[in-house]
Amino acid sequence: MTDTASEMPREEVLRVKLSVLVREHRDLDLAIHALEESRLADQLQIRRMKSKKLALKDRIAAIEDELTPDIIA
Repeated sequence: MTDTASEMPREEVLRVKLSVLVREHRDLDLAIHALEESRLADQLQIRRMKSKKLALKDRIAAIEDELTPDIIA
């Protein structure tokens, strides 16, 4: 049995991870919005979700930086 991730180029693995993180970030955003619209919104839960969303945004930015080549001006 072969490990597919080890056969994929690093850039391709990062692009797949990026896609998953972006989807997760978008889903969290929708869930937060739905909770905020609800009358029974749990503020602690919303804060935790926003914190997780921010962490995802940081991970997304880190992967995007890694995928974008540095341009020396």
